[in-house]
Amino acid sequence: MKALVLNCTLKPSPHRSNTEELANEFVKALEADGVETTMVRVADHNVMPGSWSDMGEGDYWPEILKQLLDAEILIIASPTWMGTLSSMALKVLERMNGLYPERDRYNRPVTFNKVAGFVVTGAEDGARHVVSEIAGALMDLGFTIPPQSYTYWNNGPGPGVNYLESERRKDWSIATGKAAAANIVAVAKALKKTPIPANK
Repeated sequence: MKALVLNCTLKPSPHRSNTEELANEFVKALEADGVETTMVRVADHNVMPGSWSDMGEGDYWPEILKQLLDAEILIIASPTWMGTLSSMALKVLERMNGLYPERDRYNRPVTFNKVAGFVVTGAEDGARHVVSEIAGALMDLGFTIPPQSYTYWNNGPGPGVNYLESERRKDWSIATGKAAAANIVAVAKALKKTPIPANK
């Protein structure tokens, strides 16, 4: 089983990413469950704006899309900016819009039987809003969203220190991430055994 983690931080490498730090805890839990996991920092690549699966020469999204379609699990990790998801996460959702007409050999949406989870960090509150925004978009595309399939960390209301600078409630975020990873893998295994059928 494979998982793709899309880190939607605004920071390109080699800058340290708060979001990646917490997402790595998710990755450890997935890999402990036998899942082959790849993380892509979207800001490191030329993902062009748009709503098609291929925006032409120089567009890196088709490479990410190959990995996404090859995986059973998708984790989207986003920081919170001004109470909502990052512009990089929004760009990813816009590019995934190109999957709406795509069908597999059973005439199902290509995202059927794929499971999604979420990681959110931020020095301000708004994490649950970010999760609901991304989850709603992915459900619309055909992904399955398991119960309690996310973890997050924030510093509380207003500005403050970030995940890398603080020890505040990290134990909760890590434990919640482990539980979310277990739920995601359980649902992915169930769908592998009993896939969602094509509409008749």
